[in-house]
Amino acid sequence: MPPTLETNNVIKTYRSGSSSVNAVDGVSFGIQSGEFVALVGPSGSGKTTMLALVAGLLSPTSGNITIRGQDLTTMKDRERVAFRRRNIGFTFQANNLVPYLTVTENVDLMLRLNNEFNAESRARARDILVRLGLEERLNALPRQLSGGQKQRVAIARSLINQPRLVLADEPTASLDTERAFQVVQTLAELVHEENRAGIMVTHDLRMVQHVDRVIQMVDGQVEKELTSCEDLACLADPANCARIPRDALGLEECPCAQ
Repeated sequence: MPPTLETNNVIKTYRSGSSSVNAVDGVSFGIQSGEFVALVGPSGSGKTTMLALVAGLLSPTSGNITIRGQDLTTMKDRERVAFRRRNIGFTFQANNLVPYLTVTENVDLMLRLNNEFNAESRARARDILVRLGLEERLNALPRQLSGGQKQRVAIARSLINQPRLVLADEPTASLDTERAFQVVQTLAELVHEENRAGIMVTHDLRMVQHVDRVIQMVDGQVEKELTSCEDLACLADPANCARIPRDALGLEECPCAQ
């Protein structure tokens, strides 16, 4: 079965005068439905740029990005916007909530934009918000929420239209440890239960215990992919790892690495 998402030799070049830099440099990978993947790497590795390319927010300099058999790179701007709204759910580091709408209304807005606002979809919205720990804040305005609560509303909003591809850029950046684990676990559960494809960019490698695969980027390229339970556990808890060097992932070397 073909992957839900497939990238083929994707390059994104930024130019300044006579010089240029490849923020993404020949990246190829595929993600299947029901698979939750973490995109990791040190700052400047290209992972956030890669996520924006996959979301259709940036256009690659060359290469192809295919979602459900449709090539984003051949679409006109209006076609890409419509396709993204139907097929991609994106959570930004900035939550971008509408300040005069309640928590529930912010999520309902996405249903209205896609003409899918009905009793069934509203019940789904409430279920997602409850699973994200927001049952007591459904009628609150964004100014009445903590940073972590706003981020969880944004995650619910990205999931409500049941997109085939779910993207999250540092979804735990403003959360405490307990809530961060809860949010990532819920994301993973929804991706698996609903057979979505999901990508999470994260600096917090403790969260990779909830993913199926890790794609590590360094200097704009895919350095390695990790899939085994042992390797993922090692990344999530370096203190107990004796096999994978930490320095390649922008971390201090594990005390017991050999």
